[in-house]
Amino acid sequence: MTERRLRLILSRHAKSAWDNPDLEDHERILNARGLRQARELGDWLASRGYDPEEVLCSSSKRTRQTWDRVESAVLATRPDVHILHRLYNAGPDLLLSAVRGATMPVVMVIAHNPGIAEFAAMMVGTPPPDPEFKRYPTSATSVIDFFEEDWGKVSPGSGQLLEFFRPTHD
Repeated sequence: MTERRLRLILSRHAKSAWDNPDLEDHERILNARGLRQARELGDWLASRGYDPEEVLCSSSKRTRQTWDRVESAVLATRPDVHILHRLYNAGPDLLLSAVRGATMPVVMVIAHNPGIAEFAAMMVGTPPPDPEFKRYPTSATSVIDFFEEDWGKVSPGSGQLLEFFRPTHD
């Protein structure tokens, strides 16, 4: 089998609300700024043709809302969407395990810090010069290419970072 390009889009959920202290963390929703951030992320992805074919999304309300806003802007594809509870606050090893099970060439992961930031740093050969890459603010997104036969062969440090996005509404 010949190598092919695989593309990984790693996104942290948009800004969530903290105004209800009785709400469990998993149930927190996006605030107004987060709704704008998520739409901006979707518009950015669409403007560059970064259309996911498969989405691995944490089961939290804020990650699902982030995907809903992104999806409304990314119209070129209708990806397979997998809402996975195991991605809720997952660390980089669990995120890598989930990605290795993906089947489509362009995969988007929407998850939480610190895991998504650590995973992005782990997967790229060379991090961007942007100091915010390490912090990975809300809606931050990395687009990373790999040249492998399938996701099961992708390894840490082998990714080529194409772009790192931060919303203007941060």
